[in-house]
Amino acid sequence: MKKMMILILAIILSGCNKLTPANTYEQPQGKVVMNDNEYPMLVSEFEWVEEDFEIRKLDSPDINELAEEFDTIEVDKEDSLTIEIDQNPSSIIVDQWDEEGEFEAIEMTGNEIPIPAEAGTYIYEVTAGWAEGKLTYIFDITIK
Repeated sequence: MKKMMILILAIILSGCNKLTPANTYEQPQGKVVMNDNEYPMLVSEFEWVEEDFEIRKLDSPDINELAEEFDTIEVDKEDSLTIEIDQNPSSIIVDQWDEEGEFEAIEMTGNEIPIPAEAGTYIYEVTAGWAEGKLTYIFDITIK
């Protein structure tokens, strides 16, 4: 009740008709961009801690189950994929899983990731880090 009174008082004193509370959490969105098309990545796990706010989701489904929920991106070997993540993460780590379940760390150049030379389906796990926490995103591609 005390917070509500302070909020009402702040609105009256500021004269604003729009108020965004300081402790509102907005999850950074991640997307894959290819040929001017944007594909929002799925969030697998996340941790976020601020002064008076904490959220964690660490028990996500299997990476293969999450990839099934994603609308697979069809790519050619000549295409390039760009990773874009809101709120400027301080680090981005990309891991690639092939159809046999083999894992490989992928080095990004700028925000681009290379396309594998072999045809097939690949799942990507993108972990972005900030001072306040980290999020892990999932997407998959099929190379023709």
